[in-house]
Amino acid sequence: MKRLLLAAVIFAFGVGSAFSTEYNPVANPKAVVRVGQARFTILTPRVIRLEWQKKAQFEDHATLVFVNRNLPVPNFKKRIRNGWLEISTRALQLRYKVRSGKFRADNLSIAFTVDGAQKIWHPGMKNTGNLGGTTRTLDGYNGDVRMRTGKKIDLGQGLISRDGWVLIDDSSRPIFDHSDWPWVQARPHPDGQDWYFFGYGLKYKQALADFVQIAGRIPIPPRFAFGIWWSRYWEYTDSELRELVGQFQNHKVPLDVLVVDIDWHIRFLPQWYKNGKLQRDQAGQSYGWTGYTWSKSYFPDPKDFLDWTERESLKVCLNLHPAAGIQPHEAVYPQMARAMGIDPKTKKYVPFDIVNKKFARNYMNLVIHPLEKMGVDFWWLDWQQWSTTQIPGVNPTFYLNYVFFSDMEREHRNRPLIFHRYGGLGNHRYQIGFSGDTWITWRSLDFQPYFTITASNVGFGYWSHDIGGHTHGKSEPEMFTRWIQWGALSPIFRTHCTKSPQIERRIWGYPFPYYKAMRRAMLLRHSLIPYIYTAAREAYETGVSLCRPLYYEYPRRQEAYRFKNEYFYGDNLLVEPVTRPLGKDSLFVEQSLWLPPGQWIEWESGTLLRGDRVIHRPFALNEIPIYVKAGAIVPQENPLNFAQNPQVDPLILTIFPGDSASFQLYEDEGNTDAYKTGAFAKTRISFRREKPGTLEVTIDPPKGKYPGMLTERAYEIRLPLTLPPVSVRVNGKVLPHTRYLSRNAWCYNGNNLETQLLTPELKIDQPVHIQVIVPEFAEARLSGMKGKMAHLLTFAKFLARHRWDRSKYSNRLVVRTAQTGLVLSQKPQKAAAEINRFPASWQKVLSMIRSAASQDTAFVPYLQWLSN
Repeated sequence: MKRLLLAAVIFAFGVGSAFSTEYNPVANPKAVVRVGQARFTILTPRVIRLEWQKKAQFEDHATLVFVNRNLPVPNFKKRIRNGWLEISTRALQLRYKVRSGKFRADNLSIAFTVDGAQKIWHPGMKNTGNLGGTTRTLDGYNGDVRMRTGKKIDLGQGLISRDGWVLIDDSSRPIFDHSDWPWVQARPHPDGQDWYFFGYGLKYKQALADFVQIAGRIPIPPRFAFGIWWSRYWEYTDSELRELVGQFQNHKVPLDVLVVDIDWHIRFLPQWYKNGKLQRDQAGQSYGWTGYTWSKSYFPDPKDFLDWTERESLKVCLNLHPAAGIQPHEAVYPQMARAMGIDPKTKKYVPFDIVNKKFARNYMNLVIHPLEKMGVDFWWLDWQQWSTTQIPGVNPTFYLNYVFFSDMEREHRNRPLIFHRYGGLGNHRYQIGFSGDTWITWRSLDFQPYFTITASNVGFGYWSHDIGGHTHGKSEPEMFTRWIQWGALSPIFRTHCTKSPQIERRIWGYPFPYYKAMRRAMLLRHSLIPYIYTAAREAYETGVSLCRPLYYEYPRRQEAYRFKNEYFYGDNLLVEPVTRPLGKDSLFVEQSLWLPPGQWIEWESGTLLRGDRVIHRPFALNEIPIYVKAGAIVPQENPLNFAQNPQVDPLILTIFPGDSASFQLYEDEGNTDAYKTGAFAKTRISFRREKPGTLEVTIDPPKGKYPGMLTERAYEIRLPLTLPPVSVRVNGKVLPHTRYLSRNAWCYNGNNLETQLLTPELKIDQPVHIQVIVPEFAEARLSGMKGKMAHLLTFAKFLARHRWDRSKYSNRLVVRTAQTGLVLSQKPQKAAAEINRFPASWQKVLSMIRSAASQDTAFVPYLQWLSN
């Protein structure tokens, strides 16, 4: 009865509290086995909660990590034989000696299987194969080494281990009460044992799915969060930010989020100085580091500024360093002081005490909510101070994140979002992390992909890094370009740096080749938002993050562990960012990576590659190592759309060569929590290849609906590595050919060797059938040709400024071969002849360059690049 009453209480307040109805800490009684002072809860076939308490006073509250134990009861068997309790699921076999006291190696064991071999776990056993988790910050790190101490970074223990098991000790973690705003309190019986045993063998993704069922799901960030963020530590004025946004628009570079650093509020007052030195405030912090009052010198009319950003479709995030509490100079100080029982006349500051519920309520209601109502969309919670609170075991970083996120849930205005430092296991429920002030070095860049994908082992899949690095380095164009390329294929794209005029973060502030490469990467990022957003839904449902290690898919392959910077980006893209500089006099960086089994297409060059092997591939400054599964369907959108706009029209579908495949596109209204209660749609897109040369694409009516959902839209279909079609039909109607892509027609993009078609506006509640007939499926003939044409165009530009002996070598052959793609676009009817001519012409050009390189070393880098 006690458990049923507790469940009812939690359900009653769940909708309006930090814990929605999917969170219920009280397990189904049918999943519970109790013997004496021990209690075992079978949560899933692979997860058992093990409790021992001297007075058998077991804990049914949510803890900081585990918030939901009311799961469907898995099939299991129990019996007591010869004084031993035996519990068996399809994955685990537990034995415990009844009434033998605390769990020890001699009275408790759990057997399970790892890759066909039985393993037995006992308490005290070391987890030697753990693949790591994540850590609070990269502040002060050059790569994985802390510069002050020289120590390597410790990523702690994650949920994924090659041992096939992990134990999470929850014994001392504080609990949440059952109030309308669940609040932390000390655990009443911390002397017991409260463990969670995960035994999953090599089913790593299943372990993550089990974890998020028990510890809470990974919320989908608002759609705008996957766009482009501008952030920089700088004393920006309102006018300068408006000018900056105008520069983004002039350069046609997308922008979605403005992160306004510390100088939005009052920072420096003359009375805060003594002998020219900034003094400490009443909290012992530097004056002006904490602040909540707009600086009217920098922002004369904050509301007008925030109204302007809203008109520009920009979201605004403000930085907070809250440790100094509310100081007497703050505009809100009198109200906050009175609310906390302090006479404002005393000028005594209000200390920051986030675990004090009275303080937290007043802080949110009086200080934070007015700023949010003014137009602030979310907060950068930059906690850098002490690591303890008045409640033992409560980390202020974790709880600050909880308070802000749960407050947004309770307010029901928009989908909750915070930008914060990592507070430990369970912080995956609060989305986007700030990884800290990294050094501007190649070593730091090289560490970030591994650091990011490893964090998925604790469900913390939304790290946001200071793209470009923060401090202690030079803003070199090549390094920043490669950092941008990594950022474009990371969870969150946010540039940043310290307050230094020598560091440039505006991509148009760099020489044109670097600017062009960076803009290209950013446009790719923005175009992929439909794909990324679908992966975010997958993370919510399964616990598998957008950026995930190879070993999730290939746990038995050593290569999946060895290539640490290589990762899946969603289900269909494989990425290994370039994190090393070009060699001296070289035009490319050679990347070594492992291609898993199957067929793959190199995005940049259009090369078909056989998998299940290690490959070595060259990448020029403007190229990113991206590999696509054969047959993958990648949904995209116009890269200059605003990320906050969920109405994608036209929807771009890039369908890579393969026999057949399907993809489920996820969509919702983008910035509410209604997706948790069914307000979303999934659209199945599929294709199959028929002989001879017929491709059938089907777009099914979406399943589900949400407010603002489109009723009609057009579709742009892109078919890489195809010959120009013989015919194209949409729902049986023939589409004509045009030179340039236009509505209700098709064209051929010769430079990409890609058929492109754009349908008319079609009703989404009706299926769409598209048929494309080509002379033959010629991807093997076209493999690599896209990259060769692009590289040869670069060489042709070199020839324009560096001559060779024209009596021996033909510029005409070079430029004609380089422009094969243009000719294909202009005259697709002559495609067969042009494509047949290309291999011989290519070899002739290589022969000329080889001969020229023997006499002039300036040609050597191009020979190496084009021959690779």
